[in-house]
Amino acid sequence: MKVKILSKDQIASLGLTMSEIMAALEEGWCLRATEKVELPAKIGVHPRTDCYIHAMPCFVPKLDMALIKWAAGYPPNLKKGLAYINGLIVVNNPETGLTEFIMDSAWVTAWRTGAAAGVCACYMGGETAEVAAIIGTGVQGITTGIAFGEAAPKLKKMKIYDLLPSQMDRFTKTVGRYLPDMEFVNCQSVEDCVKDADLISTCVPIVEKPNRFLTKGLIKPDALVIASDYDSAVSEEIMLSGPFVCDDRNQYLETQSWGTYFQNGYPREKDLYADMAEMCAGLKPKVKGAVRGAVLMGIAVHDVMTVKLILEKLKTVDIGQYVEI
Repeated sequence: MKVKILSKDQIASLGLTMSEIMAALEEGWCLRATEKVELPAKIGVHPRTDCYIHAMPCFVPKLDMALIKWAAGYPPNLKKGLAYINGLIVVNNPETGLTEFIMDSAWVTAWRTGAAAGVCACYMGGETAEVAAIIGTGVQGITTGIAFGEAAPKLKKMKIYDLLPSQMDRFTKTVGRYLPDMEFVNCQSVEDCVKDADLISTCVPIVEKPNRFLTKGLIKPDALVIASDYDSAVSEEIMLSGPFVCDDRNQYLETQSWGTYFQNGYPREKDLYADMAEMCAGLKPKVKGAVRGAVLMGIAVHDVMTVKLILEKLKTVDIGQYVEI
């Protein structure tokens, strides 16, 4: 059996744009709400403290496409000079079950997660933001910043905070290439970063025993807060202050049932306003005004939608290597 292997750099060379990925993710959420997308909640193992390896399968009938992502998150890797998020995506032929593609998952994960935050901002009132704040300026923060630039056409200023100054410098240099007219402000504290922000994103490492340092008293009374780091940074009072949205209702509640994440006051099922599939499909109205909170855990249907774009590009570009397995 021949399988095509794609590296992270090869995927990046295809030139997919943030707007393309955001549109694909919005379609994926609509399919999730209106059609029979097979999307079980991710399962995982936790070999070390604060470390996880998750299995994320999905089948999208409309695309006739099935894949699984085996994704690891290891915060200690940052001190070792290794990637925090890493893993592989395996694409199977839905007719035969045979593996057709194996690809690095880092680029896909980073860009589709940032894109998800951008789409979420469009549906939760963030599209009118003039000031954005991003806490955690690693790879995930970078793609979120790019997505916010797409989602919020009135955005003039992007304030950033990270424990590592070098991360902030890289953020400004990288995101600035996509948003050349944006004003970037390096902040010395979380408080300074978020105090006047209309749109806030947290992208710090996911941990099992979080210190939720972003509290309601630090933010504007009409701020939108999007957490792409589970419950590691944003206090439960923010998430309970107004409409609370997650990317996928089933996955959020299943993960909460583990007893590890989304504990100590975090929204329960009765507190959910909607998930993003319901909002994208028009089953629940958009929201704005007052504090709004969202948790985006990452869902495999978004991996499918992004990989679909990659496979379309591969029809016209000869990259990757076939191996016999």
